[in-house]
Amino acid sequence: MTAPAVAMLAVLAQANRRDTLVSWGWVSEHLDDVWSRTVEHVELTLVALAIGFTVSSALAALAVRHRRTFAPITWIGSILYTIPSVALFGMLIPVTGLGFWTAEIALVSYTILIFVRNIVAGIDGVPAAVVEAADAMGYTRWQRLRSVELPLALPTIVAGLRIAAVTVIGLVTVAAVVGNGGYGAFILDGLDRDFPTPIVLGAVLSVLLAATVDAGLAYAERALTPWARRRGGGR
Repeated sequence: MTAPAVAMLAVLAQANRRDTLVSWGWVSEHLDDVWSRTVEHVELTLVALAIGFTVSSALAALAVRHRRTFAPITWIGSILYTIPSVALFGMLIPVTGLGFWTAEIALVSYTILIFVRNIVAGIDGVPAAVVEAADAMGYTRWQRLRSVELPLALPTIVAGLRIAAVTVIGLVTVAAVVGNGGYGAFILDGLDRDFPTPIVLGAVLSVLLAATVDAGLAYAERALTPWARRRGGGR
């Protein structure tokens, strides 16, 4: 978890002890809403990551095969990544309206740069000697990519997935402005009514979800790449 997130949790915890920001009675009465918003938040995140990874994998494959395409691909990804989220949602609404896919288009756009860079960096990080050995064993380009390069690139790719997941989870809260925002709906509700409890609830749940997903992906990376763990222990 990042330092700002830890600091925010500490402030919220202190405020909760003073019983000034959180009405626990309101929270207990809205547990069904908490569950439905959790499902929505997770769904928006998973769909964005799945589509973003699929599109980025194709772009990364193009960039690896034709190196001159890497610069324009990352340039476009950088432009998309630097557009403020609220502004991007505002540009999409006249075209796609309010709803699920407007949120997804924006969320996916923020994953492209992260995924493409990490996939390409992971493949580029495979030692040349390993690639030459695979070629000497008669591997085709596809067999080498599938059986040799991708497994060795997995730690870097998963690192990109962790960054993209945490980024998307945070941005999903902003997607509440287009009607689909998971925990962001609590924050908007609290702002509209000048009622701090749903604001605190939405913020804390979003941070906890991001921390949980990041920890889960870190565990998955260790489980899927035991050779990297053994190599690290041998240093």
